[in-house]
Amino acid sequence: MPVLSLDKLVPDYVKRFEPYIPSKPDQELMKLYGCKRLYRLNNNENPLGPPAAALEALGLFQPTGAAVYPSGDSYYLRQKLAALHGLDPDQFLVGNGANEVITFVIKAFCQEGDNIITADKTFAVYEWVAEFSGIEARLVPLKEFTFDDQGMLARAGERTKVFFICNPNNPTGTYWDETRLRRFLDAVAGRQIVVMDEAYCEFVENDDFPDGIKLLEEYPNLIVFRTFSKMYGLAGLRIGYLAGDLKVVDIVRRTCVVYSVNTLAQGAAAAALDDEGHISRTRRLIRAGKIYLRQEFDRLGLESRSGEGCYMMVKLPMSDTLAYRKLMTHGVMVRSMTGFRYPNWIRVSIGSHEAMEAFAGALKKILR
Repeated sequence: MPVLSLDKLVPDYVKRFEPYIPSKPDQELMKLYGCKRLYRLNNNENPLGPPAAALEALGLFQPTGAAVYPSGDSYYLRQKLAALHGLDPDQFLVGNGANEVITFVIKAFCQEGDNIITADKTFAVYEWVAEFSGIEARLVPLKEFTFDDQGMLARAGERTKVFFICNPNNPTGTYWDETRLRRFLDAVAGRQIVVMDEAYCEFVENDDFPDGIKLLEEYPNLIVFRTFSKMYGLAGLRIGYLAGDLKVVDIVRRTCVVYSVNTLAQGAAAAALDDEGHISRTRRLIRAGKIYLRQEFDRLGLESRSGEGCYMMVKLPMSDTLAYRKLMTHGVMVRSMTGFRYPNWIRVSIGSHEAMEAFAGALKKILR
């Protein structure tokens, strides 16, 4: 029998990289922790679910259609996005979740010896994709819980290809206003690609929050990410997209995987864009949930962060991983923040009032 020599086959940067281990299915977790019900407050999912229009589109799907390949480039969804934003359909690229479009961009612009720049306490996939692709990820510490624009510019060099900015940031909820974003883009002056990840943009109601897609005409080096997983409640269908300058998107398209977005996801996403009432209903729920949790955290004397997005952070007087396990025994699932480089903090997704009460009650019990 031949001997498999993995040591010679696997690149060093892959050997160094630790795999991400997803949590077990809910039923398995409930058996493991001995709880009869599980409130999922760990993944920033929309407690209202998908918009009614998306549910209707899903219901109209004929099962026999499963034998037919989907549109390889999400043709009709791109047409709809283009009409909505007043752009060319070819300025959009749809992927199997935002994670896939992150990979597209890094593959399109980076090669061995290049680097990307992002924050040390943000959505980790920018860093992960770069590192397991053999690309250096330069991490700049947050400043007052937000991306440090000057610090990021200072780390840039000749081999810097892409800046990744999460706006608003996950997990802190901070954001760059339009003035700060424009100042950063002017300073970059087209030397690098600037990615604005706006996964949580629909949750922001402040007037000074920038709409990255509206800035594409002025800044051709800007790429904007958006997703249907958060506000539109389609996380289980895995669909996200990017928008950018025609020439830039043409380059990125050369690295993308066609046919990676299924028919159900494309149809539900297109329908979801028509349901504006869903956004206002979700925003009301998130506002109420944050007010309730802030009051509970204040009563407990806990430091918390309540920025934009559908989540809050709270600092606990114990290990966040220990708190996670204790909360799980009460049927409440949160996100421990050590992986985000915030030890002793947890992030809690805003859910229904029933879920918020369950979390607050469980938190009081484990802190006694």
